[in-house]
Amino acid sequence: MRTDLAVVGAGPAGLAAALAAAARGVRVTLVDAADRPGGQFYRQPAAELNARRPQALHHRWRTWKRLRDGLAAGRVRVLTGHHVWFVEALDDGFTVHALLGPAQDRQATVHARAVLLATGGYEHVLPFPGWTLPGVVTAGGAQAMLKGGLVVPGRTAVVAGTGPLLLPVATGLAAAGTRVAALVESADPKQVARHARALAGKLPEGAGHAARLLRHRVRPLTRHTVVRAHGDDRLTGVTVAALDVDGRVRRGTGRYLPCDTLAVGHGMLPHTDLADGLGCRPAGPTVAVDAEQRTSVPGVWAAGEATGIGGAALALAEGHLAGHSIAARLRGTEPDPESWAPAARTRRTLRTTAGALASAFAPPAHWSDLVGDDTVVCRCEEVTAGTVREAVDGLGAGDVRTVKLLTRAGMGWCQGRMCAAAVAGLAGCAPAPSRRPLARPVPLGVLAQSPLDHSEEGPS
Repeated sequence: MRTDLAVVGAGPAGLAAALAAAARGVRVTLVDAADRPGGQFYRQPAAELNARRPQALHHRWRTWKRLRDGLAAGRVRVLTGHHVWFVEALDDGFTVHALLGPAQDRQATVHARAVLLATGGYEHVLPFPGWTLPGVVTAGGAQAMLKGGLVVPGRTAVVAGTGPLLLPVATGLAAAGTRVAALVESADPKQVARHARALAGKLPEGAGHAARLLRHRVRPLTRHTVVRAHGDDRLTGVTVAALDVDGRVRRGTGRYLPCDTLAVGHGMLPHTDLADGLGCRPAGPTVAVDAEQRTSVPGVWAAGEATGIGGAALALAEGHLAGHSIAARLRGTEPDPESWAPAARTRRTLRTTAGALASAFAPPAHWSDLVGDDTVVCRCEEVTAGTVREAVDGLGAGDVRTVKLLTRAGMGWCQGRMCAAAVAGLAGCAPAPSRRPLARPVPLGVLAQSPLDHSEEGPS
């Protein structure tokens, strides 16, 4: 099929951009891997579950209703269940390649004059002894189970790591009936207080979560971290310990907390695979964009977490702004910045807030000290921390790519999304763009088909 604009990702940024562009006469096709729009933030329970009060699991439900109603108006064509693996730049536009079906072994294509990448982010996972035990899940994974499946991962949970996501995860689990034994936050409250002015807009939300934690008798342990997860066939408990001002574990402070679930997370990382494949200029770990959310590749815009982790409100502002810009550029006119001035002000404020959050809730500086040589780092390829260290200290690897070639760390099914940051940290190397031409594993049968045959959408 052909369209003016292909939006990849139906989270807050993608939805806002699609609706803003469509309202200005642009033919928009929204492509997403999930069964329904919303992304991770607005993840909805399966229709078969007949959830009576899905709004109880969500923040800013009214905003979601406006987005949902906008899609229902029919100005945007929505293609769900489309796993995008490559965006191809052509002389006359772009072709978005996606996989379909339960086995993702059929392909579909969308041809567009312009592309918006709203690919979101994924969780920053740091390994520790026992982290591969059943019962250990990411914080976002626990939240996804609750929002999408209306289930909890266990009866007694510890929520640990760092970052603002821990608060809604802990309160959500507690409200759903799980006993939350502790909220273990590695950040120092004094460090958070140093950014109080920039974080002022987040205080009401944080206070609301704190009140709910108090009501459910959830014990907060600040400046603490998980040292080890215990169990044989599955998780039975965790040991947590206090951190000193430098981020090192204080000896003699360890305590054991029985639990059957550990929801752990250390923030988010931007998902930039498609942008990397197109050759978009990076800005550190993010996609570089200008004031209109344009990337360095003509015809490609980016918005949301891919341009910097900042939350749903920032993603909405960036998407709205990008939609205005795209509509004007496709008409061949110069955009009017006044038309998106409120969104630009929101973006400026929330980017400042995001920077303060990143600084206040950085992972412990010496987390790798807790990772023994026998701890698995890359789960897909079963590469241990000792193997990574040997690649650096014994074989002379000086960058993440060389470590990957010597150890296979990051070569598995997830292509490094779970382990790349940890491997870089253990190796003492700066994270680097993936530079993968394909954003996800693709069946050879799909690759064998002619890349120039873009005749129609749907299975080939």
